[in-house]
Amino acid sequence: MATTLPLYQVDSEMQSCIENCMDCASVCTNTLTTYCLKVGGHHAGMSHVQLMMDCATICQTCTNFMLRGSGFHSRICGLCAEICDRCAADCEKFSDDSQMLACAAACRRCAESCRSMAMAMA
Repeated sequence: MATTLPLYQVDSEMQSCIENCMDCASVCTNTLTTYCLKVGGHHAGMSHVQLMMDCATICQTCTNFMLRGSGFHSRICGLCAEICDRCAADCEKFSDDSQMLACAAACRRCAESCRSMAMAMA
């Protein structure tokens, strides 16, 4: 007879954070690869590209930690919020560019969710 393990339960706040992280990772990756690198110039500057890649990567990592119920997820969420805030601020420097402002908005939503998750577990 097989034993079934209890499923890890994700509450609505965490589910929202997971969705915001997945959205941010997707938007940053897509904006970087299909827009910034094609536009070039400041959009493709090394520090901007690295920051967008860092943001997408930490968002995916944060999602993974939450999905598997890691005890470290709140600490990862805190770091994710910090990186998302920096990415948003960097994208907002392109204030006349709607594509970059949409990316910044996704980063801000993710940062807010992650900050909330980090503080809830503090």
